[in-house]
Amino acid sequence: MRPPVSSRAALATLALVVLSAVTACGGNSTGDPAPGQGGGAGGKKGTVTLRIPDPGNAGVLARGKQDGSLDKALAAVGAKVAWTGSAGPFAPAAQAMNAGRLDIATGSITSGITSLSQSPGFVFFTATDPDPVGEGILVRSDSGIASVKDLVGRKVAVNKGGTGEYLLLKALAQAGIPADRVERVYLRPDQTAAVFNAGQVDAWAVWSTYAVAEIGTGKARFIADGASIGSDNYSLNAVRSGFVKEHPEVVEALYAYLHENSAKEKKDPARYLNVFTDAGPTAVDGKAKDVQISFTREGGTVDPIGPEDIKRFETVARFYADHGVTPAKVDIASHLLDIEKLS
Repeated sequence: MRPPVSSRAALATLALVVLSAVTACGGNSTGDPAPGQGGGAGGKKGTVTLRIPDPGNAGVLARGKQDGSLDKALAAVGAKVAWTGSAGPFAPAAQAMNAGRLDIATGSITSGITSLSQSPGFVFFTATDPDPVGEGILVRSDSGIASVKDLVGRKVAVNKGGTGEYLLLKALAQAGIPADRVERVYLRPDQTAAVFNAGQVDAWAVWSTYAVAEIGTGKARFIADGASIGSDNYSLNAVRSGFVKEHPEVVEALYAYLHENSAKEKKDPARYLNVFTDAGPTAVDGKAKDVQISFTREGGTVDPIGPEDIKRFETVARFYADHGVTPAKVDIASHLLDIEKLS
């Protein structure tokens, strides 16, 4: 386990995640304060505004929003949150940070690498170890597909340049199968479930955000997970470069909150589910809830980016270049922030 920030971590009794996920924002909502300035209801003059995508109904950020603990942690360093847009894929969030419309986003190293190839205006400041059980190659339980080798000649849904494409290519390489022996079907993750369940693709390379609901029905299963694939697919938090230069103390406090509360979530996952509602499309229940709890317990915590992480990031960057996902190996090192040496 990587160590937390010491003296500055104590500034706030501290949580952020991510989830899942990955985070997105299409732009500033009407009335959002300008970057780094106060404003809005209850805003104090001189208060720094940190724009983060709304966390939805689960995770550390959702709990922090619901119980006020995130507000308290940031207030200790003269900052407050403006919830902007909603969580989703990293690519549009990266574009929003590049355009100065968003300050924080969460995504995978795989989607991060493709976004870094496009004049990035952000840096990564945390790392969460690859998910050993919540990501992988998903098939329908009645498909007759028993292993990665059975995918030859079949269609697999992936999100282009992101976690899905990485997981499929990695699984095929692990099994010694040339990538062109399997047809990649590029789909947005939030549009794939219907296609998968209708049998229009034979498998889905996916992560827990979307896998939980499918496995929870009992009608889908992994034929390979992150551990068996040998995935190096870290989850990362990114911050807009201009924001961290102007307000390093806010980023430190945010990291400290993330680190401490992600450890709490790992110990008690159920507390971080159905934070605002236990009904409707954003809620999880039944077997899906049990699946999510087990995945979270096996997952990592939000930690600083260390030398051992950077080596694995470089491995992913080389893998993407070798498979033509990026035109050349993306420089990662110059876009990483050592949160423990920030100030």
